[in-house]
Amino acid sequence: MKRIDNDSFYDFIKKYDPDSKYYLVGEVDYYLLSDDRPYEGMKSHKEALHFVFEWLEEQSIENKESARMMFGDDISERMRPLVYDIDRAQPSPLDREEFFYCPNIVKTDYYGNVRYDAEWVPNDENFGTTVPYWYAVMEPVHGRRNKPEDFKKVNEVLFPNGTDALDIFEWTTDWSDFFADGHEWYGACCWSVYDRTLSRYVVMLVSATD
Repeated sequence: MKRIDNDSFYDFIKKYDPDSKYYLVGEVDYYLLSDDRPYEGMKSHKEALHFVFEWLEEQSIENKESARMMFGDDISERMRPLVYDIDRAQPSPLDREEFFYCPNIVKTDYYGNVRYDAEWVPNDENFGTTVPYWYAVMEPVHGRRNKPEDFKKVNEVLFPNGTDALDIFEWTTDWSDFFADGHEWYGACCWSVYDRTLSRYVVMLVSATD
């Protein structure tokens, strides 16, 4: 398994968050991967997920060392390397139409708050749980809201050959402290997608709070 470092998708989505070193649209962080080994369904998805979290762990260790060099031991000691247990991650297959569902905007009020014609709405009962993919792209905690046409265009660029040949899994989020912020308020999500037409994986992560 290896990261895909150069792809037109990365260039396209930079307009949504040009200052980030990550590849974000809304609250979704995208990781594109390839593998020389044959695709083996859920097993391969889990290996892709493991690969991403190994890289995130390495990044957290590097960030801790950078903080030590820049600010001293006191600040560095407050930073913890990422913790995860991939064996606890449990997958569920997702229907493609359900995953890529995109609602329409019904009303935008004076303050910019948007109402959609969707059955799912944020409330006290579903805060801190999994949010729909469309919501994670279109309704970030801070910054630019994206419109339905943005959601559709992002996915057209990400999956240029359409969605018919995609295998999608949703994963539980109780196996890493990466998702702690999301459990606190906005929501925590972990999805893996395999595109059979491009032989590549996309891991999508969401974890945000206010």
